[in-house]
Amino acid sequence: MPDDCLHLRSTGRLPGARWCPSPNFGPRPDGAAISLLVVHNISLPPGQFGGNAIEQFFCNQLDPGEHPYFETIADLKVSAHALIRRDGELVQFVSLLERAWHAGRSSFQGQQECNDFSIGIELEGTDELPYTAAQYQRLAMVARQIMTAWPAITTERIAGHCDVAPGRKTDPGPAFDWPRFLADLSATDGGV
Repeated sequence: MPDDCLHLRSTGRLPGARWCPSPNFGPRPDGAAISLLVVHNISLPPGQFGGNAIEQFFCNQLDPGEHPYFETIADLKVSAHALIRRDGELVQFVSLLERAWHAGRSSFQGQQECNDFSIGIELEGTDELPYTAAQYQRLAMVARQIMTAWPAITTERIAGHCDVAPGRKTDPGPAFDWPRFLADLSATDGGV
């Protein structure tokens, strides 16, 4: 295994990510092997990009007075392992070795509670608006690094939030171009 992957497996920290630690995480259950990557989207306020509201939200620092929508979510305790912004910037909130609170009530191929065995990556976006080339490139690079470090994650074990929580969640939505992502993934060596 390449040194970068050994480092990723030992630290849980993605190379090149800006660290913004969230308090919303916990240990993975004993024996829970990392074997799933879940792709999400988020924008705060909904449909607006930029600013620091997503980071504030994942770090329990969102000001409910800044936007009416924030009043409805400010008390939620959620996180993801990482966020890929519109320009491709990578922000990490939780070590990949820990259990981030991203999937909620979920299941994949009959296995319940996906947070226990998955890594959650958020894309700054919405279900309806196209994602950027920089986001697809960064997601492919990060996914390849993760897949190399945790070989149980194959292309068949990369899912959308909508796939693990159907009827409850819709992201990354119809705007997410799965064939493009998979082509980018097969074309990249992930820097490892």
